[in-house]
Amino acid sequence: MTYPEFISAHGPRLLDGTLVTIQQTILAALLAVLIALTFGMMKISPLRPVRALATVYIEIFRGTSLLVQLYWIFFVLPLFGLTIDKFTAGFVAVGMNLGAYGAEVVRGAIQSVPRGQWEAGVALNLSPARRMWRIILPQALVIMLPAWGNLMIEVLKGTALVAMISVADLMFAARQINGTTYLSAQVFGTALVIYYVLARFGITPFMRWLERFVARRMGRV
Repeated sequence: MTYPEFISAHGPRLLDGTLVTIQQTILAALLAVLIALTFGMMKISPLRPVRALATVYIEIFRGTSLLVQLYWIFFVLPLFGLTIDKFTAGFVAVGMNLGAYGAEVVRGAIQSVPRGQWEAGVALNLSPARRMWRIILPQALVIMLPAWGNLMIEVLKGTALVAMISVADLMFAARQINGTTYLSAQVFGTALVIYYVLARFGITPFMRWLERFVARRMGRV
């Protein structure tokens, strides 16, 4: 079978899987950002129990395998009465895992904001919440966005594991096609190119645009 014939026969199935991968990536990325912002700020809280809770979460999800976490969410939680459908379990696992990495990026970015900016907020008699929201976090956002670009690509790559719980994403479609055709080079070569295109021409340009947009809003450009 020639490659054009392969694409003609199996392209629609790979396209359907790609659309599911895009959905998983977007939902996992949104969850990861929410978790990262929440636990990143908790990590620098003056309250020790809050810091301890954030530390436990971050260390567990950074220190254990994403695949094991995915299996726990989908196969083990139902044993405790919490059943999650496979599509939701997929992006939740990826989002929670990468959110733990993102939390450390958020923490580092916030702590990198010059001390004078913190003192200026105190001098203006702003509450801690308004000081963080109006002064510290916008400046930290400029610092953290380059690292978040890499993290978003990791989110995309992490979604490939959701095929292990039968989410019909790109990798699931590729494995099924390979199982019936044994055309491994064509199947996984095509999948490799699709993942590269999504990362190089989807995530990377968007994150670079976001970096420039935030930098302009902060007067850095």
